[in-house]
Amino acid sequence: MSAVRTVSVERDRDAEAVDAGPDKRWNLLTRIAFRFCFTYFGLFCLIFPQFLFVYSGALGPKLPERAINGFLYPLSPIWEWAGRHVFGADVELHLDSGSGDQAIIWVFLFCILVVAVLVAALWTVLDRHRPNYQRLNAWFLLFLRLCLGGQMLFYGMAKVIPSQMPEPPLATLLTQYGDFTPAAVLWMQVGSSPVYEILLGSAEVLGGLLLFLPRTATLGTMISLVSMMQVFVLNMTFDVPVKILAGHLMLISLVLLAPQAGKLANVLVLQRSSAPATQPEPFRSRRVRLIAAGVQVVLGVWVLLGQVQQDLEFWKESGGADKPALYGIWTVSEFSQDGQPLAPLATDQNRWQRVVFDIGGMNYQKMDGTLVPVVGTVDTQAHTLTVSQAAGEALPGQIAQAQPTQVASFTYTQPAPDRLSLDGQLNGHHVTISLEQVDLDSFPLRSTEFKWVQDYPHFS
Repeated sequence: MSAVRTVSVERDRDAEAVDAGPDKRWNLLTRIAFRFCFTYFGLFCLIFPQFLFVYSGALGPKLPERAINGFLYPLSPIWEWAGRHVFGADVELHLDSGSGDQAIIWVFLFCILVVAVLVAALWTVLDRHRPNYQRLNAWFLLFLRLCLGGQMLFYGMAKVIPSQMPEPPLATLLTQYGDFTPAAVLWMQVGSSPVYEILLGSAEVLGGLLLFLPRTATLGTMISLVSMMQVFVLNMTFDVPVKILAGHLMLISLVLLAPQAGKLANVLVLQRSSAPATQPEPFRSRRVRLIAAGVQVVLGVWVLLGQVQQDLEFWKESGGADKPALYGIWTVSEFSQDGQPLAPLATDQNRWQRVVFDIGGMNYQKMDGTLVPVVGTVDTQAHTLTVSQAAGEALPGQIAQAQPTQVASFTYTQPAPDRLSLDGQLNGHHVTISLEQVDLDSFPLRSTEFKWVQDYPHFS
């Protein structure tokens, strides 16, 4: 029986080799779909930001800042022209925005969609007698696999080193839940649990690493598909402006799995025996295949190390940075202006209610609850605090300035670790402010500990 089974397996492999041979004719729809996907996803990966940039690895920080935008920026006149003449809208690429769903990017998608349809139609007419595209398809899938793997490492490492969604800043503890946007809620929900964020990133990194080795590429694609489906759903339901990229990474995963669809269905759904799910190989000889596999592994390690370096540097500047002097939330107990004490009235536009010193900067809270972000510079030797309006920001009722504008300067004393006194000038008035530090563990979001046993759910 063992010999019969061996012969049967060998026969199945021989039959598969014949089916996948260069003379097998694809049906018309398959050929048209390949031509369209080859053009559309090829253009998308070559032009969309980040896809090529991730392969700069450790050299990424040394490239011009606009390098991450890829060819989307230099080709933006095309998208702007299409926006004006096709959609009647003035669109432009906002380089200062982290949004991947800008209007100009939607116009870019429309343009490459039109190009893909036209190219597929013309290609079908001119090359209608070709039976298949086995060799070109193998190169195309290798290209897509490396593109997907690079993006999985790019986003995965930003979560493993929790910098994409950092711990909620102190100012958020003073903000009403209803004032947050859905995207902010998602960011803080993930950032509030670094372990959860690291696990999410680990799944993405695992999928990305497996994509760089042909033997494990199918498993890596399946993990990437599940990860990107979750990300896409979150982006759609929390209105995160990365819908275009997440959706396309999900589609690329499906394209990569398409050649294995029958085999995966046999194993996972139909409970049938199946031949190995091998990746289409663009290389003919075994020696070249081994060399190519080694090159792919080196590329994966290069991208991974580059992302680790960049994300560690970013994390050290944000969530992992040293806490500033006076770090914490301080409640104003007394506030005097020009020698006159100001009562804590919600209608008072001059009195402060709280002051926040955080890693990301400083805020002061007005009596009506409004949080105003400012730049606070603390000199621990001279015991001075300078408060400035950030460049490009505007205080309530003012016009944004091109350069930082000083709004207050104080000398400070700390009679006790949880007591702070400020004395100086604020908006042209002499003020003295007495503050008391808030115990951060008084906020349930920071103090609630994990419990195995809970007789009642701990929602408040």
